[in-house]
Amino acid sequence: MKQSKLFYKTRKEVPTDTDSINASYLSRAGFIQKLMAGVYGLLPLGFKSYKKIENIVREEMDNIGCQELLLNVLQPKELWDETGRWREMKEIFYQFKDIREKEIGLAPTHEEQLTDIVRQKVASYKDLPKYLYQIQVKFRNEPRARSGLLRGREFLMKDLYSFHTTEEDCQIFYDQVIKSYEKIFNRIGLSAKVVQASGGVFSQYSHEFQVLTPNGEDTIFYCQKCDFAQNKEISKVAEGDKCPKCDGRIAIGRSIEVGNIFPLKNKFSKSMGAKFVDKDGQEKEIIMGCYGIGLTRSLAAIIEVHYDSGQNKMYWPDEVAPYKVHILSLQQNSEAEKLYKKLKASKIDVLFDDREVSAGEKFAEADLIGCPIRIIISKKSLSEGGAELTKQHQDSKIVAIEKIIDLI
Repeated sequence: MKQSKLFYKTRKEVPTDTDSINASYLSRAGFIQKLMAGVYGLLPLGFKSYKKIENIVREEMDNIGCQELLLNVLQPKELWDETGRWREMKEIFYQFKDIREKEIGLAPTHEEQLTDIVRQKVASYKDLPKYLYQIQVKFRNEPRARSGLLRGREFLMKDLYSFHTTEEDCQIFYDQVIKSYEKIFNRIGLSAKVVQASGGVFSQYSHEFQVLTPNGEDTIFYCQKCDFAQNKEISKVAEGDKCPKCDGRIAIGRSIEVGNIFPLKNKFSKSMGAKFVDKDGQEKEIIMGCYGIGLTRSLAAIIEVHYDSGQNKMYWPDEVAPYKVHILSLQQNSEAEKLYKKLKASKIDVLFDDREVSAGEKFAEADLIGCPIRIIISKKSLSEGGAELTKQHQDSKIVAIEKIIDLI
């Protein structure tokens, strides 16, 4: 993409209506546009990074045998009355009447609809297990939307639901999802701790995937030596205590929850009559699990972790940067254009700053956009043998233009 054609506009000033690093950065860098409290539109730069997160999630879900589908935003009251959650979730559930006076809701989650689908499709133990997921917009009437994309009223989420004949089989898949989630978060540049948390009304326990950052909304206790970690809400340990699992010491930290998983057991299958016939001809309730990742929330967490507010620079992780390479032409558009075309031909995602603006403006915007590799082509670099190439957190070096593609 040539930057002269890119639909974006950076801002020097910090927006007055932002209350977080992610909202401030994404707005100033031209990645998002706020529509109203808790509701943001993804502009081309933001949408490119979001889609890369989404595709990584999709790849890893497919790798463990999950199948993608797409459920509905509009939900009938009758379905939710079966579980009692039309009334129980009323505070955050957008509910209204349509033109026919029929009560409708905007889906805050999708357990009811998918359980309804499965109870109509599954009859025998031979039909199980099944792992079904979607990437879908969710709506929750948060009393106080805050922290940019971290707590919105409209957001994008990956929700996976598994259906099993036994709790033992569900646990095997549950552990498999934990490993898959760890791969996902590593790929998108987040070091997420698996944190034991309350299971709420669903089960005795659940697990959250928490990313340590000073501006996090949650508080976790974790071992500095092993993988022990608990949410403050359930934890019986304190900072400085000996770890219950090893001889390490417990630390405390603020964190952002980017994913969570629940063993639902028969919570929904019992109330909705989702059953199967086992090998002995006995009718039993389907055992379920639920596994979520906040996709726009993960985008926000990446900013909170990787944005350097002191230098006003963003350091995007390789796999989710809007563009892998950013070419800056300093009055050398002819040479820069040749490299740009070669990179595009090699399927390398590249942004080419071909604009007739000052070098200072180009550098400032390149810092803000934050591509992992920056290539500067100037009269000086050409006289020294090529282009000036800089990788994140590394010193720049002059590289012969014909060797750049192989190097990348």
